[in-house]
Amino acid sequence: MDNAPSDAPSLEEVRWRLDAIDAELLQLIDERAGLARAVAAAKAAAGEADRFGLRPDREAQIVRNLLARPRNAASDALVLRIWREIMAESLSRQGPFHLSVFGGRDPARAVELARLRFGAAPRMAQTDKTENAIAAARTPGGVAVLALNSDTPWWGRLLVEPKVKVFAALPCLSIWGPTGALAAAEVNIEPTGGDETFWVTDAAGSGQAVADKLAQDGVAGEMIADVGGLKLFALSGFYQPQDERLARAPGSLTGVIGAAPLSFDV
Repeated sequence: MDNAPSDAPSLEEVRWRLDAIDAELLQLIDERAGLARAVAAAKAAAGEADRFGLRPDREAQIVRNLLARPRNAASDALVLRIWREIMAESLSRQGPFHLSVFGGRDPARAVELARLRFGAAPRMAQTDKTENAIAAARTPGGVAVLALNSDTPWWGRLLVEPKVKVFAALPCLSIWGPTGALAAAEVNIEPTGGDETFWVTDAAGSGQAVADKLAQDGVAGEMIADVGGLKLFALSGFYQPQDERLARAPGSLTGVIGAAPLSFDV
């Protein structure tokens, strides 16, 4: 006996609607791509054709607004993947945009994380040396993707890089796994209202001991990497490099190397 509702659409009707939606989506995507081209033309007219257009705070605002909209079926992952591709394509039309990926002990995972965050538009190169990835981040439109599962404490190198800053933690959805890499570039870092700050210290002792010391000064943090005694912490909130609480934190070699929006599904 057929228990399907009598007013349920037929398969043919569903397919017709899918075709119609695809056509509407293509028209809107094409229109948006045209606007990206207009942005590139305006930048060129202003003499900013070679200026990197990446704005992590603006992207975070776009994504959060999208994910906050009512939905019946589209998952966070679907929405994020689509708009990451759209935003990356738009950014690539506005000027240079390329990735240099240091994969640590799992290069394939680092590449996957890079594509999840930056889409298929930017050119990608892999390297087995952190200094090569960081050097690429100093070039116009360059982004370094640096794996945390590293045998070298690359985060210490960023302490002496005044312009290259961490701006993203990868992946940006917790359902895609724990933080496995950070992205850095010569970009301005602005608070987004839900951030974590990346802080380096050479303080002796365990990560928990350092975290406890930070907590005594009202700073919540968790160690996410430790190589050769150079520890990398993720601090809850947005901290300026000159924050007095961090100046009092343990360690003789310390510093903020950037900040990033928290996972969008947390």
